[in-house]
Amino acid sequence: MRLILNNLVAIYRKELHSYFASPFAYVLAGIFWLLAGVFFAAILLGPAGLLEQARNADLAASQGVRVAPFDVGYSFLQFFLGTLGSLALFMLPLLSMGLYTEERKRGTLELLATSPVTNWVVAVAKLLGVLTVFVTMVLPLLVYEAIVLNRASPPINPTVMIAGHGGLILLAAAVLSLGMFISSLTNSTILAAIGTFALVLFLWMIDVLGKNVGGALGEALSHLSLLKHYTNWVQGVVDTGSLVLFASYIGLGIFLTAQSIEALRFQRS
Repeated sequence: MRLILNNLVAIYRKELHSYFASPFAYVLAGIFWLLAGVFFAAILLGPAGLLEQARNADLAASQGVRVAPFDVGYSFLQFFLGTLGSLALFMLPLLSMGLYTEERKRGTLELLATSPVTNWVVAVAKLLGVLTVFVTMVLPLLVYEAIVLNRASPPINPTVMIAGHGGLILLAAAVLSLGMFISSLTNSTILAAIGTFALVLFLWMIDVLGKNVGGALGEALSHLSLLKHYTNWVQGVVDTGSLVLFASYIGLGIFLTAQSIEALRFQRS
């Protein structure tokens, strides 16, 4: 077990170094922060933003018009985390596309396939490495949220915040795990990114297909939707079904990646 942990940590550190030593990761992070900042301003300060809505609601209430309660903090958290989830749909395939394709290009994939390190250890370490990069990209955005939520009245429930950000991390882990598998199938980073985006987009919107199909099959398809379960977490609803679904996608990606590399190991033996 100690040897396995040492191998996992060594590969994890190697993955982190490869990302943080590459200008691509910084360019991607810069684009992510820029887009997040633009959407932050639009959600909060735009002509139809939350502050304008709150101002209109207060004006209507002062004139004796009955209006529904409006919680700016909670609404902001829902909109902003929903936006980050949509941005992740585009960013995560770009992060995962080089996990194994770069190994193929450098000729080191064969070394991994024939090394004594088990395939699942390599897959888990690579997944943890790229997930750490994504979490690092998200951390500065907490400053945006702190600015708004610090002034929210009534204060937002910490459980909703924890659930929303936990859902974002689980979503990222699921997408990156599936992207890692697709990356193990090709030596083209472009194909890996396109394949991952297409798969994730399908799983993101499969809820629409399920509603159109209807019946037991439609319900089963809807349950596979990443969007549906992520929305639950953003709203502070943490249910076992959503947790199992995300864990299943993560486990499936790791398993398929390990099998893909095992097939390469078999070809080389």
